[in-house]
Amino acid sequence: LVSLLLRFYDCPPETIFLNGRDIRDYDITSLRKRMAFVSQEVLLFNDTIRQNIVYGASDEVPETRLRYFGDKVRVDDFVGKLPHQYDTIVGERGGRLSGGERQRLSIARALIKDPEILIMDEATSALDSATESRIHEFILETAGEKTVIVIAHRLSTIRQADQIVYLEKGRVAEIGTLAELLAKKGLFF
Repeated sequence: LVSLLLRFYDCPPETIFLNGRDIRDYDITSLRKRMAFVSQEVLLFNDTIRQNIVYGASDEVPETRLRYFGDKVRVDDFVGKLPHQYDTIVGERGGRLSGGERQRLSIARALIKDPEILIMDEATSALDSATESRIHEFILETAGEKTVIVIAHRLSTIRQADQIVYLEKGRVAEIGTLAELLAKKGLFF
């Protein structure tokens, strides 16, 4: 589903609509500029923490904005302990960082881009529950008119979703709020 939304594959005409317009009518480059994708498998470059966070931002990122997002997604928790802080090289594929640290960098990169659509695919799976909760609270605070799509297996990750879409074998099986799906006692339950 996410691959279709990001147009890694094209869907049949009039299958997916974005703001009432067929997704196939959007130029792929402009469509992807409106989105940010955070996956469980984080892609980092053998560069500094700073460059890995600002990568893909359309404008120059002021230091205050970098630090703001670093604080909100708890990048500062580990960056402050590093000898070169935000100028520390992360190594090939982020090899000098833990899985949770890599995920926090990836989330900061997505949020600093200020996307209209944020897609998070198991993006907090390597985080402890307190860090995950703090990041989800921040995303809820800043979401505003944004669309946030969260793919998760842990109930704590989707607890506050406006709508849950439960997929079974590649098909939509159930849709509803958490309370509705639990009360229904169907597949999601």
